[in-house]
Amino acid sequence: MAYRNKTYVCFDGDKDIQYYYLMKAWKASDYVDFNFYDAHDLSTARDSSQEASIKRQLSERLRSAKLMVVLIGESTKYLTKFVKWEMEQAIRLDIPIIAVNLNNHNGVDDLRCPPTIRNQLCLHIPFKQKALEWAIDNWISIHVDLKAQNKSEPRVLSKDLSGKLGL
Repeated sequence: MAYRNKTYVCFDGDKDIQYYYLMKAWKASDYVDFNFYDAHDLSTARDSSQEASIKRQLSERLRSAKLMVVLIGESTKYLTKFVKWEMEQAIRLDIPIIAVNLNNHNGVDDLRCPPTIRNQLCLHIPFKQKALEWAIDNWISIHVDLKAQNKSEPRVLSKDLSGKLGL
């Protein structure tokens, strides 16, 4: 198996790419303490590629991922060709998932959350730099501990932690 040190970001490439670019800007900034190892830097999937070819490239990225971040916008739950498949692969590979609500909801957003992860052991957070930074730094070990306790329900940031993060 490939060395797993990347963060795989899953999102609606047509409608929500600006949030992905904002994450990359946070990472590049000297003034913000935010970092992730982007799985999308490994290779380029072309929009004109065939579905099987794109999925092969996405599979390569997923094999290097230790964490998946799903950016959840208004149409994410309707995307079944790639986004649903990516989430299914992460679940199959036991990659911890952080569900990031682009409407800044802290918790499972029943109106927007894709059914694929709605009842899974995922951390559901608002799209805030501090929340995402904390989740990237801490969710993997928490996920491992919860799995060891046979816990499988969705998780949210506690009110105490949200307050400490200034949310």
